[in-house]
Amino acid sequence: MSGNSGGRLTLLDEHHIDFPDTENALLDPNGLLAIGGQLTPEWLLAAYRRGIFPWFSEDQPILWWSPSPRCVIFPAQYRIGRSLRKTLRKGDFAVTFDRAFSRVVDACRAPRAYTDETWITDEMGSAYAALHRLGHAHSVEVWQKGELVGGLYGVAIGRMFFGESMFHRVTDASKVAFAYLVRQLDLWGCPMIDCQVSNPHLTSLGAVEVARATFERQLKSAIAMPPFPEPWSVTWNHE
Repeated sequence: MSGNSGGRLTLLDEHHIDFPDTENALLDPNGLLAIGGQLTPEWLLAAYRRGIFPWFSEDQPILWWSPSPRCVIFPAQYRIGRSLRKTLRKGDFAVTFDRAFSRVVDACRAPRAYTDETWITDEMGSAYAALHRLGHAHSVEVWQKGELVGGLYGVAIGRMFFGESMFHRVTDASKVAFAYLVRQLDLWGCPMIDCQVSNPHLTSLGAVEVARATFERQLKSAIAMPPFPEPWSVTWNHE
């Protein structure tokens, strides 16, 4: 199935896990690679190992993407801004890992101020819940006075983390979640965090863009490393 803007869009056989070469991804829309397949853990893990991720709306088939450039964070180079450091020192927030995975996903699915639509469909939510049960999907929770006020979730393979979505209900809560995640992953030897596609919020957090070939080369190295320790817990002290 040829695309109009470079590349070639592939229709996947749902009975056979076989993704095309990412160089076949379309230029417009940037990174669209394939349609179909399934959202089972086997399909998802195979995709992430290739730097491919699902992203589609409720009324669409499963769409798989590999954009270039790729938005990433290098934990060793991450620096907490002065304003966020001040927020952390106030001690208004408590941070946990994997305490409320389903609640974090549900919060990320909730309507935003600018739209009622969400790409985290029921099918997607169930798929990541399955990955969580297998130890491949993790959440960061930010609490204030016992209430869940922010967080994020993503997928881990080897020493690679693939960020999926974040939310906040009070100012800076998602930034606090992100800061704790990045610093903890740095302590665990994570060389790179996938942020998928750049946006102003991610850029403000220190994300940069790299070419697909650069991303895939570093991805291959990271997923071959020993997995992160289990169970996930916070050992980083911002002080």
